Amino acid sequence: MTDRYAVFGNPVAHSRSPLIHAAFARQTAQDLSYEAVLAPLDGFAGAIRDFVAAGGKGANVTVPFKEEAFRLASRHSPRALAAKAVNTLRFDADGAFGDNTDGTGLVADIRRNLGFRISGTRILLLGAGGAARGGILPLLAQGPACLVIANRTVEKARALREEFAGAVATSQTSTPVPAAALVATSFSALAGREFDLVINATSAGLAGAHLDLPPGLFAPDGLAYDMAYGRGALAFLEFARTHRASRLADGLGMLVEQAAEAFCVWRGVRPETASVLTMLRGEQ
Repeated sequence: MTDRYAVFGNPVAHSRSPLIHAAFARQTAQDLSYEAVLAPLDGFAGAIRDFVAAGGKGANVTVPFKEEAFRLASRHSPRALAAKAVNTLRFDADGAFGDNTDGTGLVADIRRNLGFRISGTRILLLGAGGAARGGILPLLAQGPACLVIANRTVEKARALREEFAGAVATSQTSTPVPAAALVATSFSALAGREFDLVINATSAGLAGAHLDLPPGLFAPDGLAYDMAYGRGALAFLEFARTHRASRLADGLGMLVEQAAEAFCVWRGVRPETASVLTMLRGEQ
């Protein structure tokens, strides 16, 4: 019997995940189906229960349900526990296992696909939700000079900084990062600072909204990166282009890389990503 998988989100019609996982399945000769499911904003847990009852084996989770997915899972990977957000669920006789492959996918895309060295850079991470949480420790593990978390509501950024500063001090990173290198601030307090890598982890673009950011954020040769892709990334990348960011990238490569990691969690097989990313770029 064909195993069923799906991505749950709201919105979700734009998702390229069904195409990606269909390509991975063909490449690795895995018998599975994959669909996109629009979950009600107040009905994510019920949608998951219905999917599992109908034979679902695993799921990806996108905005705005990643933190709710963490609470729904009965077991967690270390990286999901660190992020307190889940984007990958695997269902078995013991319940729901939650993982977070976002940070791994983000770093893989920036380093391998874009050829950008993270070590020693000044990073600005915009947002303090589930997407941002998943990226913090993987980014810190690369040894940046600093990682600044900025959010419209500064209290949320400060809460993340306080939580992850302790994790940084005890985590086994290839290049240890002092907790003092992790900073929290508001958007307005960014004025006068510049960064080598600016990552938009907010969902503002998906709603057609613009972030209220000061000019001058992008250092020479800086990379502006939006975790969203397609239309969801247009507003931020247009802002970056008009404010002299040297390089622009949306999150399509991250989507493919985190999907490959999720596929491995489900199937125990790691697919090749370069050809799938090339296919998707050709369809844009």
